[in-house]
Amino acid sequence: MKETTNTNNVKGAAYDQLVADAKARVQTGQLAAWRAVNKELISLYWDLGKLIVERQKQHGWGNSVVEMLAKDLQMAFPRMRGLSVANLWRARAFYSEYEGSEILAPLVREIGWTHNLIIFEKCKDHHQRHFYLLMVKRYGWTKNVLIHQIENQTFEKTVINQQNFEETLPESLQSQAILAVKDDYAFDFLELGDQHSEYQLEQAILQNIRQFLVEMGGDFCFIANQFPLELNGKDYRVDLLLYHRGLQALVAIDLKINEFEPEHTGKMSFYLSLLDDRTKKPHENPSIGIIICKSKDFTTVEFALKDINKPIGVATYSITETLPKELSAFFPSSEELIQRVESVIEAVSKKK
Repeated sequence: MKETTNTNNVKGAAYDQLVADAKARVQTGQLAAWRAVNKELISLYWDLGKLIVERQKQHGWGNSVVEMLAKDLQMAFPRMRGLSVANLWRARAFYSEYEGSEILAPLVREIGWTHNLIIFEKCKDHHQRHFYLLMVKRYGWTKNVLIHQIENQTFEKTVINQQNFEETLPESLQSQAILAVKDDYAFDFLELGDQHSEYQLEQAILQNIRQFLVEMGGDFCFIANQFPLELNGKDYRVDLLLYHRGLQALVAIDLKINEFEPEHTGKMSFYLSLLDDRTKKPHENPSIGIIICKSKDFTTVEFALKDINKPIGVATYSITETLPKELSAFFPSSEELIQRVESVIEAVSKKK
């Protein structure tokens, strides 16, 4: 016998929780299904690339075999997309490039085929590819965000960033904090002229807050501008206050339209002390500061950060999308680059 229940009896907090739990389970199932389908798709292209490479070597076949195979597969599977000549060539190149890498080969299966192609075709260096593969996996970047990050040279700007996080943050937070700060931010979307005030810069950012957060990177959330801090009857203001979900920390942004000056770090350290004392929640990690200037001298920044005990990064901003030429002298050597990228990425990978 079918039971009947008055729907009024199931309304309320208990039912709302049931709906929330059910939605969470469905979303988990959808994500698991997507991951399973994605892994199978990557495995398919990997195996097709492997077959083509091995049979060409075995039988001495030329390039025409790829076009012939594409036509035969399309005839056999007319409803299946992704079996074009171009895609088979991509699968062949994909397998050839990654099959010898113990690090990258398993990682490519963790993100979508479209994202893989973007990274494969736009990044020619294994370290670059490793970086963007992990960023997509970690932050779930969309295709357009990934393209934007590559074109804005996020990898390069992260490798040469200037901060004191290794000296001021717990070891568990250092690598993720380093990845959260770039050395130069491209604010071309603000449409500002060369001559502008700090107020105009701040207002332009507020009017384009979504693009600003994209440029800042994954996991940043906007809290407020001109965030008030009070001490002994005096008011102090943080230009922009953000929150980083991954770090679970407040992030204070100080905007400067001129060259970096050493006293900027003292001011930021003061702000961070007040934030930690008056605003930070008990479960949150130490607040972090980012000073964004129009320009900076690398040696001056190094000395200014040397004895500061608060976590601070110093960056520049530009209204173009390319890495400033004057930074090339500070770019690490190949050996230093390998060590830094691998140490940072390894630490981030362990957190997954």
